[in-house]
Amino acid sequence: MTCSASDSEKIVINCGGIRHETYRSTLKTLPGTRLSWLTEPDAFSNFDYDPKSDEFFFDRHPATFAFILNYYRTGKLHCPNDVCGPLFEEELAFWGIDETDVEACCWMNYRQHRDAEEALDSFETPEPDVPEDDPALTGGVDGDLKRLCMQEDGRKATWWEVWQPRMWALFEDPYSSKYARPANGTL
Repeated sequence: MTCSASDSEKIVINCGGIRHETYRSTLKTLPGTRLSWLTEPDAFSNFDYDPKSDEFFFDRHPATFAFILNYYRTGKLHCPNDVCGPLFEEELAFWGIDETDVEACCWMNYRQHRDAEEALDSFETPEPDVPEDDPALTGGVDGDLKRLCMQEDGRKATWWEVWQPRMWALFEDPYSSKYARPANGTL
C-alpha cells in the first residue's frame, strides 16, 4: 500500500469510539495543546496509538470532541447546548484549551452553571456576626444594617427573618435581581 503526500498529512483520532479524521496542519493551528502534540515525531510513543488501525485513541466524551476539533478547523469555539458546563470545562482543560476562547454567543450557556453555583452560595453562606459596638449599627446612612439584622427589641434576627424579604422579592419582583429575571428575558 502506497501513501500519497495527502494521506501522510491526515491523522485519525478515535475519541470515545468515534473516529475523526483531519489534517496534521489543522492540529498545528493551536500550538501547545494536546492535539497539536499529536503532530510531533514522538507522538506515537507518547499517546495511545494503534499501528494496525493507524489511529490515536482517547477515552473522552465524543460529542464534545467534535466541538473541540471544529475549533481547530474554524478558529471559533462553540459550546454544545446538550452538555453541562462543568463537563465541557473539564474537556477544555484536558485538551489544553483556554476557556476564555469560548465564543460570545455561547458564553452565557457555558457560564450558566457557575452563575447558578454563585446564586446558591449566596443563600448558603451565613451572615457574619457583627459586633454590637459597630458604628454601622447606630443609625445614619448605614442604619439599614440594624434594621435588617436586629429586631426592634434589640434581639438578633433569625436566618429566615433576614432572608425572607429577599426570597419574596426573588419570586414576586422580576426586577429585584438578575436571578429573579425569567430565563428567556421576557415577562
